Amino acid sequence: MAILDSKGRLFGKFNLLDVGAICVIVLVAIGIFLLPGTGSIAQVNQKTVPIEVDLVVRGLNVRDTQQLYVNGFNKGGKTKVIIRNQPYGEINIKSIRELPRTIPVPQPDGSVKELRDPRKDNFSTDMLLTLEGKAQLTDNGPVLGNSKVKIGMPFELEGFNYNFNASVIDLRIQQAQ
Repeated sequence: MAILDSKGRLFGKFNLLDVGAICVIVLVAIGIFLLPGTGSIAQVNQKTVPIEVDLVVRGLNVRDTQQLYVNGFNKGGKTKVIIRNQPYGEINIKSIRELPRTIPVPQPDGSVKELRDPRKDNFSTDMLLTLEGKAQLTDNGPVLGNSKVKIGMPFELEGFNYNFNASVIDLRIQQAQ
């Protein structure tokens, strides 16, 4: 009796492909249960520290910014944060400051002055936000959830009646207490 017959069966009973598939399944099961991974990279050697993140919002189209403040988007409130399409959860709002809309105006002497935008029906608002929360401190910088936080990264802020993007312009790691 041959080990492998003309139909590709071992000892005339087992298909060679089926035996290979069973071996792969057994090896995967051994790898999962006997050699588990170490988890997320962000969780190795982690230290939790308070962090403040400054965000700038440019050109937020809103008719009346007071609508935002009535429904929880205010100092001392909370907002949901999404970083790189990964929901982080809620984070505290430390401060909100609306930035004045200005336009450059050339002067007769050749210099340029920034003056307040006189247009009444301009529904574009700029804001400076400071958020505060807890981050995991790794060798590569602070991590919120599973996302690194770096200057220039976009944050998506979401709440009861708003959903808009902001960019990180500064981050401060506070001393652990």
